[in-house]
Amino acid sequence: MNGFPLTVPAGYEVGGWTVERPLGAGAFGSVYAARRTGGHCGGGGGGGGDLPARAALKFLPTGTHTPRQLRHLRDLADREVDLLRRLRSPRLIRLYETLTVDDPAHPELDGATVLVLEEAERPLQSLLSGAAPPSAGPALLVQICEGLHQLHTAGWVHGDLKPGNVLLMKDGTVRLGDFSTASELEGTHAYAAGFATPDYTPPELLWSEVGDRGTRIRPSADVWAFGVLAHTVLTGASPLPGGTPTARRDAALRYARGEEELRLSPGLPDVWRGIVADCLSRTHEERAAHDATTVLRRVREAAAGRMPRRRRPGRRLVPLLAASLAGLTAAGLGLYALGDRQDGTDVATGYERCAPGYVCFFSETGGQGRMCDWENDDREWFDGDTVCDWARDEGPRSVFNNGTADPRGLVHVALFAAKDLKDDLGCVRQGGRRDLALRLPIASHTWSKTCEESVAL
Repeated sequence: MNGFPLTVPAGYEVGGWTVERPLGAGAFGSVYAARRTGGHCGGGGGGGGDLPARAALKFLPTGTHTPRQLRHLRDLADREVDLLRRLRSPRLIRLYETLTVDDPAHPELDGATVLVLEEAERPLQSLLSGAAPPSAGPALLVQICEGLHQLHTAGWVHGDLKPGNVLLMKDGTVRLGDFSTASELEGTHAYAAGFATPDYTPPELLWSEVGDRGTRIRPSADVWAFGVLAHTVLTGASPLPGGTPTARRDAALRYARGEEELRLSPGLPDVWRGIVADCLSRTHEERAAHDATTVLRRVREAAAGRMPRRRRPGRRLVPLLAASLAGLTAAGLGLYALGDRQDGTDVATGYERCAPGYVCFFSETGGQGRMCDWENDDREWFDGDTVCDWARDEGPRSVFNNGTADPRGLVHVALFAAKDLKDDLGCVRQGGRRDLALRLPIASHTWSKTCEESVAL
């Protein structure tokens, strides 16, 4: 089959799954729709829990390659499995289990690694082939940015964000997929295999050298890719001129060198122009000021029809203004209240600052004051993925569990007074927003399937 690294015939069985038809292919993996026809007899670990009736099988061929290629492909598989196991989010394709093909009679398949993944309806690319941009574009971009935000918060860079790796589910929601080139950050950098799609690659990586560990990339590479993706979704065209990938690559290089200005499509809505322009800043240094957290806030505002507020890179608060902000926060008004008075925009306040899928804790009652938010578990609030320093002494005074539907049923949040999920303080049900009066400050939390009545807050 042309374009498929590994061809798997219809009817082929592996680990209790029967292959039905091809779905797509990436740089190395071939993806097939499959139905479950047997028990759980996989050759590797997985996401656990009940297996669905249908799934997508991603085959990574390892049976007919040199030892160096085998190690590299195995590294790609291990990287993707590690990422999918560690993150909890409705914005990432779920991993159910991993398998290894044991079939000497078919040497082209023998030894292949198989990822059993949540089945999607179709890729975003299928919506972009029409005569007009999809009407749901802004809402889709919010969900894409939420997935990107979660990856970056967890310390990963996707490395190949593009329409083919954004998957539409049957319920209309969005998942990010294909993490074979995703890389975990080591400080400010990660090392990628360098297989990103040229149309979505930032200029600084188009001429970068590939070392022994791969290409050094940073989260700002994903921000550039999101800018290209947003422009394409909203206008149906690339933000860089050219009829071929080579022509668009050359245009990106001229733009990065300052030889040409960025010429965004006239069809790009004004509310989105600033976001796309900032995501497509010429250099990493300029782009780094617009991280996934900042971009997500602005994208949500734009999708709601509000003109996003732009923050100048490197801007600092003068001492007098900083003191004023401290006073406002102490009074329970916080930064969002000040933002309302500064520019007249209608931004989220109080509990509404908490994004869907997150649990948020506030320094004041009623969702006021400072906020710390998590999308995943955190076994250590003060040295974990998201540090919440202000809660160290007195603890939060209100909470909003804005958890959304999760395929594993993890929608409630259990609270603990010690790190590593020790000393139970109670549980906040999905949708719960209330003031807190706990006997001890919170130090860790985890998502849970149930909230027992005796400990529900």
